[in-house]
Formats: sequence, C-alpha cells, structure tokens
Amino acid sequence: MSPPRWTMPLTPVQRIFAAFFLYSFCLGGLYPRIGEIQTGMGVGEGALGLALIGTAAGTMISLTWGHGVIARWGHRSALLTLMPITAISYAAAAWAQSPWQLFALLVPAGIAVGAMEVIVNVEADRAEHHEGRRIMNRAHGFWSVGFFTAALTGSLSAYLGLSPQAQLAGVVVLITIATWMFLGPLVSYPERPQTGEAVAMPRFARPTMPILWLVTISFSAMTLEGAGIDWSSIYMRDVFGLPPAWAGLAVATCAVAQALVRFNADRFVERYSPVAVARTALCTLALAVLLVFFAPHPAVAYVGFALMGAGTSVVFPLAMSAAAQRHDRPAAINVAALSQLAFTAFLLAPPLLGLIAEAWGIRWAFGVCLPLVALSLWATRALRERA
Repeated sequence: MSPPRWTMPLTPVQRIFAAFFLYSFCLGGLYPRIGEIQTGMGVGEGALGLALIGTAAGTMISLTWGHGVIARWGHRSALLTLMPITAISYAAAAWAQSPWQLFALLVPAGIAVGAMEVIVNVEADRAEHHEGRRIMNRAHGFWSVGFFTAALTGSLSAYLGLSPQAQLAGVVVLITIATWMFLGPLVSYPERPQTGEAVAMPRFARPTMPILWLVTISFSAMTLEGAGIDWSSIYMRDVFGLPPAWAGLAVATCAVAQALVRFNADRFVERYSPVAVARTALCTLALAVLLVFFAPHPAVAYVGFALMGAGTSVVFPLAMSAAAQRHDRPAAINVAALSQLAFTAFLLAPPLLGLIAEAWGIRWAFGVCLPLVALSLWATRALRERA
C-alpha cells in the first residue's frame, strides 16, 4: 500500500533520519535566543540556569515512567503527537516573564523530549539490526543537522529583527506540517530478538552496572554538548560583546561540526573500533575546552566551539548502540536507562553550570568540565566489543 500523496516518499531508514532531524529542530530554536529571553526576564545566569532545569525535570519523568506508555501507544502515534507538543512548549516558554514561568513551561517540553529520545534511538537500533549496517551515527548526524538548522534560523531571525516569540510560533506551524509529511507513513521495524530468558518490562528503567559504565563514558560529552547549547551564545555576548545574531552562531557552529563528524563516523567505527573512535573524540573535546577557556578572540572561540561539536559527536551514539545491543534486558529498557542518566548530564548539568558562570565567570562554565573529559577517557574500555 503506497503512502498518501501528501506525504514524502521515503524509505523506512530515511523516515528514521527525518525523525531525528525534526526532533532536534523542535528544541533547537530556543537556545540561540536564550540571551534575549534572559534580558527580557532581567535575571542573571544562575537564575536562568535553574529555570532551564524544567526541561530536565520533564525529561526525567518520561524516561523513568514513560517506556511502558510508549510501548502501548506506538512509536508512530507518539511521534505525531509529541513533535508539535514540543514545539508549542518552547514557543510558550519564549513568553516567560520570570524564571518560575520558564521552568513550568519547559516541563512539558522535557516530557516530550524524553519520550522521543527513546523512540528514535530504539528505531535506529532496530534498523541497524534488520538492515545489517550501522546507521546510529548518521541518525544522530541528522539530529545535529536539525539543531544546526534551528540554530541558524534563530540567528537569522535575530539578524532580521524578528522576536523570539514570533520565530518560535512559526516553528510550531512548520513542525506540525513537516511531522505529518515525513512521519505520517512511519512503520516501525520489528524488535531486535532477545537471547536468553525473556525479561518483563519493569516500572522503572533502572541502570545496571554495564549501563553505568556507558554513562561514565558519555557524561562529559553530554555535559559539554548541553553547555554549548545553553551557554555558547551567552559566552560570545558576555566575553566578546557580540550582538544576538553573531552570538547565536556559536550554537550553529557546534551543531554543524557535530553533524559533519557524525555523517562520516560509522566507517571509522567499523574500521578502527568504537574504543579508538571514542578516545579520539574525547581528546578533541579536551582541546576544545582549552580553546574556549583561554580564547583571546572570537575567531578562536568559534574554532573551540566547532571542535566541541566534533568532540561530542560520536560518544553518546556509540554508548547508545552498546546499550541497545546488550542481551540482558529488552533494548528499550537499556536505552531508557542510559538516556535517563546521560540526559541528566545533557539537561541538568549545563543549567547548573550557570551558577558557576555567575560566580566565577562564563569561561569557567566550560573550564570545570575538563576533569569530566579525563574520567570519560578512562572509562572508554567499556566500549570494547565482546566476542
């Protein structure tokens, strides 16, 4: 049966790539404008950071309790509903007049983001198994392209004088239409077969010790990816005095570098092993932190943010593939357990870095993450593929 005429004619794998793109585009438009929203509320980095925890709070709710609901709901139906909800929540958040309002408006977005994170990664893992080839890094590459596109749209909107509220209202319309066009005919791949005794779906996605190792590997990359999203535009504004349009380009710089690496990473993983690729990425990430921390000129900072995007590109996808390929529990539970803690770093740690930025300066919001990179490097041996 052919898909309806109003949908895009894509292969099942291409629809998964589209889901990654649209998911990130939903949440990418707010952050290039976060400095303007901060100015509108009249608060410092510490209060702004605490308000941004609303997304993390919502995400933890869905990652902890949502996998059973998602399984009953179905991936297609969930995505068709959650994409517009995310866009609407972020559009509403742009109108916040106080940190508490911003926090409350970000919670629904976080709930939707946590559910979509599980769905798109499980779909990518199922596709890898049934297609017999790696697509996880490319799928996350489309996530980066979506975020880059949203960040670039935000910067361009600021340059043209369009308010954050008007820009994000337009995103709601665009996402609603695009979701039905690209994901309307989505058909999920069959579940990856499980070896050994079947495991019942628990109420909580508790992490096992192997999952905790994978969290340790991805913790620094997720923290610095989130820090780049939350604070790079404010860094460029506070350190170098750049206007919103140019400051917002720092977010886009991270995203485009991340996308370029992810699109080419799978061949290097197959050739050199996940451990070698992860260690190379983490060393790049350490160099990025040093460049951003000591940058004497905006050009150096932009290079640092580009290397930050490259360094954070493959670590989480590699950990996600390793979690999904484990046979001790269903893939959805291991993916949810890893996402639960890794997204704590991605969404919770960067807002808390705002307290450090307010106390010590915005450069330290990045500099304090260097020991985390060293810890992740030490833990990469857990990525070694089993015989």
